[in-house]
Amino acid sequence: MGGKYRITGDRYPRMRRPRHRRRIALTLVASACALGLATWGTLQLIDVFGGRSNTAHAAQGERHCPAGAKTAAAPAGNAARKLPAPGTLTVNVFNATPRSGLAKRTADELEKRGFKIGKVGNAPAAYDKKVKGAGILLGPAAADGPMKVLSAQLAGAPRKTDARKGADLDLIIGDAFKALTAQKDAAKSLALLTPPSPSPSADAKC
Repeated sequence: MGGKYRITGDRYPRMRRPRHRRRIALTLVASACALGLATWGTLQLIDVFGGRSNTAHAAQGERHCPAGAKTAAAPAGNAARKLPAPGTLTVNVFNATPRSGLAKRTADELEKRGFKIGKVGNAPAAYDKKVKGAGILLGPAAADGPMKVLSAQLAGAPRKTDARKGADLDLIIGDAFKALTAQKDAAKSLALLTPPSPSPSADAKC
């Protein structure tokens, strides 16, 4: 070139690279970072809400399950509280009053209700004509369950224990005796003393 704009010397102006390439690179890096943060935040939200849902579901399941249904087997104490059936008990019926035939009639009624009958007759000398109430129930010290079953048949009769070796129970009829407790009332009393069985439907839910 000549004239006013003639270039002289051995140095030439350097041409700078366009700045738009640098902006594109920065934009891509920023976009990658933003996408990573968004993905991480989404995963955190899924974990939080997923954990709450599982916890709520577990809590709801516990509310529907009774406490006793969580165990695979009933505690050993339930077996001890279970009352024996009348057919497993032998009852001796003794009459401590001057009225004749009272022991036989009472024994027959107990037999109709499923009890086994042992001895029937007059009361021993220690109780003969000395029982002022409706009657007394006698049995061994370890016969709490059987005594409860028999006492349902004669409401209000006191229970006593002695040193007998056998498992038989004694019903000694007293002066105030009129009749055994009505059979339907005795059955209600036994039902109240019997622990309820666990519900099968409740076990299935757990």
